[in-house]
Amino acid sequence: MKVLLYTEGEKLFSKSGLGQAIKHQMKALDQAGVEYTTSVSDDYDIIHINYYGPNSYALAKRAKKHGKKVVYHAHSTEEDFKNSFIFSNQISPAFKKWIITCYSLGDVIITPTPYSKRLLESYGIQKKIYAISNGIELDKFKVDKDAGKRFKREYGYTDDDKIIVGIGLYIERKGIVDFVELAKSLPEYKFIWFGYSPLSAASHAVRQAVHTKLDNLIFAGFVEQDMIKSALNGCNIYLFPTYEETEGIPIIEACACKTTSIVRDIPAFQDWLIDGINVYKAKDNNEFALKIKKVINHELPELGEKAYQVAKDRDIVKIGQQLKKIYEEVLK
Repeated sequence: MKVLLYTEGEKLFSKSGLGQAIKHQMKALDQAGVEYTTSVSDDYDIIHINYYGPNSYALAKRAKKHGKKVVYHAHSTEEDFKNSFIFSNQISPAFKKWIITCYSLGDVIITPTPYSKRLLESYGIQKKIYAISNGIELDKFKVDKDAGKRFKREYGYTDDDKIIVGIGLYIERKGIVDFVELAKSLPEYKFIWFGYSPLSAASHAVRQAVHTKLDNLIFAGFVEQDMIKSALNGCNIYLFPTYEETEGIPIIEACACKTTSIVRDIPAFQDWLIDGINVYKAKDNNEFALKIKKVINHELPELGEKAYQVAKDRDIVKIGQQLKKIYEEVLK
């Protein structure tokens, strides 16, 4: 059994969650002992497609014509396409039709969560859909106090500073505007946002937010994964005010580092992130501010140990075995 892992425009997405998911797939298959290639000129039994571009569509059609099996990975939905960039809401109905066309080429479909599986089923897609996490490198993301200290030194924080970390592209859906508003309303705490995407494609509200100048706010831009791990170890809270996700890799990374996290109470998280058990949840900025203060002031218990179980369940070693099982079923 040999798998072609294909991601159209991989370099374009290398700094996004999708790019991270692809790296996790490769390492998961290595761990599971599954032979794979990333070259379309190689021979293969199964093609595992990670994107919905025209080249991906054409390659899936060609693979089926030649009797190859197609596994389509549904990383995107209409719901998380909205509020992503200028005009995304206007073209989202056409986007939905297109991804249905693409995903339906799969002999089976993989998507990261039960929530995104339910969305795809609601689209009327008639293929078998598996919910499998994008996974995490549990041996890489872990508690590391020295890394936390390096993060504080890098950004000029003191041991007394109370630090809230956000992670994501410069898109409205990620809650970046709310993150900035919370920084304004809580000047006694430090806020830092990691991640970058071109502001030319962002909404006016996002551009305004990113250009906001506050003494307690830093936009750190794109950084390597080691710095993300360091930040999650050095901060007091990981704040994830996203409005829509298919999964959200950073929250799993935060759980792996046993970081107390506050996420928006959205359907994507309802099956696996439990308020007061492994994360705290909030519906709006008032609730976010209240939960932040209570966590900082130790009025709410730390949730690190229970959070770690979330990451442990999504270790790429386990993900590799799940993918291998699906491949074997598809070949049958």
